[in-house]
Amino acid sequence: MLTARIQTAVSLIYPSRCLGCGGLVESDFGLCAVCWGEMRFVTGTVCEGCGVPLPGEADGFRQECDSCLHHSRPWSQGRSALLYEGQGRKLVLALKHGDRTEIAGPAGNWLYRAAQPLLQGNPLVCPVPLHWTRLLKRKYNQSALLAEVLARKSGLQQCPDLLRRVCRTPALEGKTRDQRYSLLGEAIKIGPNWQKKVIGQTVLIVDDVMTSGATLSACTDACLKAGAQDVRVAVLARVTQV
Repeated sequence: MLTARIQTAVSLIYPSRCLGCGGLVESDFGLCAVCWGEMRFVTGTVCEGCGVPLPGEADGFRQECDSCLHHSRPWSQGRSALLYEGQGRKLVLALKHGDRTEIAGPAGNWLYRAAQPLLQGNPLVCPVPLHWTRLLKRKYNQSALLAEVLARKSGLQQCPDLLRRVCRTPALEGKTRDQRYSLLGEAIKIGPNWQKKVIGQTVLIVDDVMTSGATLSACTDACLKAGAQDVRVAVLARVTQV
C-alpha cells in the first residue's frame, strides 16, 4: 500500500512523458498515439539478409531484397526492428547523439521481438564496437546498450568486448557504399580475450542502424576469420535507400 502511494505521488510530480514528443503518456518509456503511428515497425515477410519488409507472403524459401541479392552478405541471417524514417529515425538519432540513453530500454525490447529467429542455438551477443576515442567523447556505445537489453531479455551471454575497433575511421554518414567499405578495411578485430573462445561459436552482432552493411560486414569477417561457425546480425533500424 505504501509503495503504491509513493508511486502515485511520484507520477503526479514527474508524469510519464512520450519518448518521441515529450507529451503525457500513461506509462514510463512509452510513445503517444501520434508518435506510435509514425513508427515504421517491420512486420510480415522480410528479407533474410537484412530484415527489410518484402511484399507477398513467405513461401518457405529464403527471400532477399534487391540490395542483399546484389551485394552478398557474409552473415547468414539478419533482422531489423523498424525502418530508419519518421519517428523511428528521430529516436535512433536521439539515442545515438542526444544522450537519450533511456530510449535503449524500449528500443531493445523492439529489437528482441524482431530478432526471435536469430536466437536459436544460444549465440553470443556482441555490439558493433566504437573506437575508444569516440567512446570517450560520446560516453556510451548505443549498440552496446541495445545488445545488453537483447541479451538480458533472451537469457543469452552478452560479450561487449568480443569485437574491438583497432583504428578510428571517419564518420560514415554521407559516404557511398564503396567509400564505407574502403574506410573500414581492417578496422575491426576480435578482442584479445576472445581469440580462442569464439572458435566454433555462433555470434549475433547488434547495431543501431544498417545502411550499406559495411560495418556489419567488417564485424562479421572478423568473427569468421577468428573461427566463428555462424554470424547473424540484428539492427534497430534499416535504411531502405542507400
